[in-house]
Amino acid sequence: MNVLFIITDQHRADHMSCSGNPILKTPNLDALAKEGVRFSNAFCTNPMCMPNRATLLTGLYPNVHGVRSNGMILSKDVPTITQTLHKRGYHTCAIGKLHHQFNTPAYNFKVKSAESFGDWLLKKEDFCPVRENFPMPYYGYEEVEMILGHGTLCTGHYLDWLEERAPHNAEEMRKRWEPIGNFFSVFCENDLPVEHYTSAYVTERTIAFLERHARGDRGNKPFYLHCSFPDPHQPVNPPGEYRDMYKPDEIELPSSFYDIKNLRHHEFIAPYINAFPGAMLRETTEEEARKFIAYTYGTVALIDYSIGQILASLEKLGLADNTIVIYTSDHGDLMGDHGLLFKGPSPFNGVFQIPMIWKVPGVTKQGVSNSLISSIDVPKTILNLLNIKKRYQPPSMQGYDFTPVLKDPNQKVRDYCLIENDEEVGPRGPFYVRLRHLITEDYKLTVYTSLPEHGDLFDRKNDPEELNNLWYDKNYNEIRFKMVNKILRENLKAQTRYPERLAGT
Repeated sequence: MNVLFIITDQHRADHMSCSGNPILKTPNLDALAKEGVRFSNAFCTNPMCMPNRATLLTGLYPNVHGVRSNGMILSKDVPTITQTLHKRGYHTCAIGKLHHQFNTPAYNFKVKSAESFGDWLLKKEDFCPVRENFPMPYYGYEEVEMILGHGTLCTGHYLDWLEERAPHNAEEMRKRWEPIGNFFSVFCENDLPVEHYTSAYVTERTIAFLERHARGDRGNKPFYLHCSFPDPHQPVNPPGEYRDMYKPDEIELPSSFYDIKNLRHHEFIAPYINAFPGAMLRETTEEEARKFIAYTYGTVALIDYSIGQILASLEKLGLADNTIVIYTSDHGDLMGDHGLLFKGPSPFNGVFQIPMIWKVPGVTKQGVSNSLISSIDVPKTILNLLNIKKRYQPPSMQGYDFTPVLKDPNQKVRDYCLIENDEEVGPRGPFYVRLRHLITEDYKLTVYTSLPEHGDLFDRKNDPEELNNLWYDKNYNEIRFKMVNKILRENLKAQTRYPERLAGT
């Protein structure tokens, strides 16, 4: 079978109508969910872009593949599933956001990244790994048509595409990058029409790939197509009619919104509130939060429309019956929970729980699964569904094969999800922290290396808003002990065993 892997950036699990959102309408994702399996308990392996995207490509925990935080480079020595598929006769292509190398300015300017904003924004470059110097194949992808950035601040191959179609819009896009602070803003005004926005680029290039495949341009090869929308990550400002599709004054704030006053006394979080407000743990106001949520809904609605076009083309071209379709996101967003926006080191569910839908022709039994599933399970499941024998798969992948749950949504494969969370911003700050999270069906535990006596323990079923930390409640001492014991052992099992031992005795 072919694989169409659709991923977004910073899309919460509850931002789909099929997952219970009472305002946002996502008819195309809803339709996909009705035809396959939607996971209601899906979690990222790390709540940041680069670490979790590297996990989705390698099937390894961040401490093993090495990308423990944003601002790094995934080593070319780490095996990927795309390399495996290429060797087994698949045509591999990536369209949209990748984020396997750092994009903001490096501390050491001798180190070059193929995904550097600055280099891609230059109209001429010297020995930088961009444009004609882009290193192909790229982590196992034979074709790459890339977007760097988010919202209305984007570059990469997309900017070249935009310059061909709308030079004025492209020039305005370049201006928005000055200053770089715009990239870390909540909103960024723009004049981009829908047909020139990044979603249009991803949609057009994805459909063009599918049409080439249907024509037989690559012979009989099956394909693995990574289709990646850079939204709804901030700065958010949806184009055209999508900007006013949802009204801020109709948005209901989360019931935990005013919990920010209690976080000012939280042993771990308090010092980090607004430490890097453009990207993490940004304290917000009612007005800003309502507008941010409304704009996010509009952006997700546009993504949903784009996915509908892609899936319609898949059907029209006769590819739907032998193509696995997967939809997910790299992590979520606090979106006003506890009075905060964006992501950042914290114990809260909004950044961990992600949408996940699988449609596998001839395999999936339609339904909703409550089985816990992690991003780290995706690569192994894909390769097993494609009948790639274990000896050809990347060695030591750490996830589980979820094929049994795809066949029967009532099945269970894992009883916990381990989430690694190393955050490093600046050489030694404002963030230089390490957290670990363990999620079971009933509870969620967070421990902090810097605070051995403190942690967060939430009852997932009876306290979904996470307002009552049970860590200090004596009635939960036994549960806390069991969870701490479990996270210790699961963290030990997740640790790297590389380099491999070479001696025979």
